[in-house]
Amino acid sequence: MKTTARRLPVTPIALAAALLTAFLVLLAPLSASAHDSLLASSPEADGTVETLPTELTLTFSAKIIDGDGATEVVVTDTSGASVTDGAATVDGAIVTQPLTGQGPAGEYHVIWKVVSSDGHPTSGEFDFAVSTATEAVATAAPTPAPDTAEPTAAATAAPDSGITQAPRADESASASVWIWAISIAAVLAVIAIVVWLTIRGRRGAAETDSDDPSER
Repeated sequence: MKTTARRLPVTPIALAAALLTAFLVLLAPLSASAHDSLLASSPEADGTVETLPTELTLTFSAKIIDGDGATEVVVTDTSGASVTDGAATVDGAIVTQPLTGQGPAGEYHVIWKVVSSDGHPTSGEFDFAVSTATEAVATAAPTPAPDTAEPTAAATAAPDSGITQAPRADESASASVWIWAISIAAVLAVIAIVVWLTIRGRRGAAETDSDDPSER
């Protein structure tokens, strides 16, 4: 009696496996590019400028999400004193931090924190150098009149230079969750197709063997 070897339909299974592999390859860059990155800065990282500028700019790879406390930039001189002058502003992918424009020569340290376009906070730091010191020009105080009381200087609170945790942007975070949910569903669908094709192939092979006259 001649025995016919059973053969599974290789082509549908191979096609399903190829589709799954292609899907995973396309999904990998999506996961890798989840967080935006810093592309450039002015002053440049590890660069040297003649004097301390009046602003620092950071350029990112995608639009930055703005919000209360979402973007923070701290710039300090060699003594650790802050030279920032007000809050940072966001315009698309560019963050601008006002500076005092006055400070000693030496190394300056920058710490930044933003919320990337996927809704997750990201941060970094770098240094730049100033070659020439710039100090505030002292102005002569007016002589008070005999009957005029000299005004007292009001104490001002020093700004807090610490960086706090930025809140997650709900809308972007929700979009990220939907992307992962759809991706997982697609993977499960491909796996289900592979299993179905395998079972169907085995049944077809069994029916072919039962109808083969050589086995009777």
